[in-house]
Parts: sequence; C-alpha cells; structure tokens
Amino acid sequence: MGWSNSNWAQDTNDRRFTSGFVFDVAGNSITWSSKKQATVAASSVEAEYVASMNTTKEAVWLRTLLTELDFSPTQATVIHADNLGCIALANNPVSHSQAKYIDIRHHFIYEKIEHCKIKLDYVPTKNILANVFTKAFPRKAFKKFRAQLDVLPPQ
Repeated sequence: MGWSNSNWAQDTNDRRFTSGFVFDVAGNSITWSSKKQATVAASSVEAEYVASMNTTKEAVWLRTLLTELDFSPTQATVIHADNLGCIALANNPVSHSQAKYIDIRHHFIYEKIEHCKIKLDYVPTKNILANVFTKAFPRKAFKKFRAQLDVLPPQ
C-alpha cells in the first residue's frame, strides 16, 4: 500500500512542487521519497498526477522485488491520493482537456491501472501519510505522521 502527495507551487522562488510517497508492506514503512520536481506544474491536478506517476514507478519496482523474493502480489497495489482530478485523469487520460499539456511519459500510470498492477484510491488529505514529505505541519500532526512511519517511537 502506498501514499502519494505533492505541494503545488509552494516554493515562492521558482514555483516548482515537491512530491512525496511512502510504501507500507506488511504493516511497515519500507520506502519513501521527497523530491523537488524539475518542472513547474500548471495545476494541482498535474502536480498530483506527476507525484502519482513517480509513486507508481516505485510500486512497480516493489512488486518486482516481492515477486523475486517469492511473494508475488495477487492484486493491484493500492496507492492513496487526495486529488479526485488526478485519480480521474489517471483512469482515463484521453477524456480530459488537462491531459493535453501533461507530458506523455507521465501517462505510464494509466497503463499500470489498465493492467491491474496499481489502483489509485481517494483518501482525504488529513489521512495521506506522504504529506509529511511535502508540507510543514503543526507539531501534533507531524508527530502523528512520524509515529505512523515508525521512524521514532511515539512521544
């Protein structure tokens, strides 16, 4: 299971966004990332879509690793996202006018959904674990996410 998120245009210097993801296998966070993207997104949907594409690439890699370790996934890897526009675009990139300006390489996610390798699932923003990699939070929320990641024991 994975969580994907981005912070659209929050850097006031260059308006590039930061995307992040985290994956949980058997109840443990095993891989995560926080990366400032090389391009400027024209919308929050595009920023979330690119973040979800990067998350999908990690999901494919994890599925391959688990298969090599003889733990082949039997169903699609669920990736939680908090942007309904991103989820709609990922499920059908052809029908959206927004898809015209999104680089074709980002439509990799659509192929993986079509082949039942991943599934994007909506989760409210407050429950997206990847938020901790893309946004600043008040202390209480930060500690909640940190505890969910099992990085440090709850305090």
